[in-house]
Amino acid sequence: MPIGRPRAFCIDTALNRALEVFWRKGYEGASLSDLTKAMGINRPSLYAAFGNKEALFRKALDRYIEEKGAYVREALEAPTARGVVERLLFGAADMLTNPDHPVGCLTVQGALTCGQEAESIRQELAGIRAQYETRIRQRMEQAQREGDLPPGADPAEVARFIATIAQGMAVQAAGGASRESLCQVAETALRVWTQQSVPATPV
Repeated sequence: MPIGRPRAFCIDTALNRALEVFWRKGYEGASLSDLTKAMGINRPSLYAAFGNKEALFRKALDRYIEEKGAYVREALEAPTARGVVERLLFGAADMLTNPDHPVGCLTVQGALTCGQEAESIRQELAGIRAQYETRIRQRMEQAQREGDLPPGADPAEVARFIATIAQGMAVQAAGGASRESLCQVAETALRVWTQQSVPATPV
């Protein structure tokens, strides 16, 4: 069997560059020309390696969740409900404003301007945001079973509150908000949540 020509580019590097383009411009805002230029490849190479634009976006999204969403997985393992919330919000402030990559959140701004042709992408990103809220709710339900969340507290409401704050922080970061200002938002949200939902406990 003849040996095919080896690719003249690094798949991982190209995917990381595509991720940055999607992160900055959103799904529809990122043109194929933008992507191929950033990736250093031509369109046939893009199609051969990744499939179409939608398939490339999904691969970039998987990498984003695995790498940039690591703080979420770690936060959900905190030993207390308050610790979970604190690590989620301050972790978001750090990730959303990290100068090493585009600001904001791909799952929030990636579909803000999606039209009808990109409806499947919009729905997928909405599903990822819903999963984020679900994971928080499940962690709060665990906390309630363990006596770390008062019986009268509603885990679903807690999760919705935290998810809404985190998504708002993402929008603010995309608009140029600093890490310091997002940390102030996190501190206020944590203070309000603590006063209304649970007694203050150590992280």
